[in-house]
Amino acid sequence: MKPKRQEKILEIIATENIETQEDLINALRREGFNATQATASRDIRQLKLLKVLENGVYKYVAPKSEQDSSNAYNHALFSAITDIKYALNNVVIKTNPGLAQAVAAGIDSLHDSDILGCVAGDDCIILVSKSEEASVRITDKINKIAER
Repeated sequence: MKPKRQEKILEIIATENIETQEDLINALRREGFNATQATASRDIRQLKLLKVLENGVYKYVAPKSEQDSSNAYNHALFSAITDIKYALNNVVIKTNPGLAQAVAAGIDSLHDSDILGCVAGDDCIILVSKSEEASVRITDKINKIAER
């Protein structure tokens, strides 16, 4: 069932402008798939779907390759981060509404050994690092990637 559902997700995002997980869930239900928010979220993560700005609207797209995925995450960091600050071994990253999870996935894709983990909400990420020095370095790295 999962492979068929994920194949249908790729078909849906290729033919429709899917802006939110709710839009995706509704599209899947129209196609006969019983989908929940948790299912949609897992599928988005496993398919490495990206949220990109197109004609003034954010929508889900599939990466063409692993390199495209990395470049798109860097673009998401650039376009979505509104503020970044650190305190001790924590880094708090503010994003545009609805994009924190995409940015957190981009940060996770950096595979930085000083990052212990990220937790993302709707528009805010808390990143826990190994030390205050690591927080400073990570903040600088993210600012550099985001060209801030």
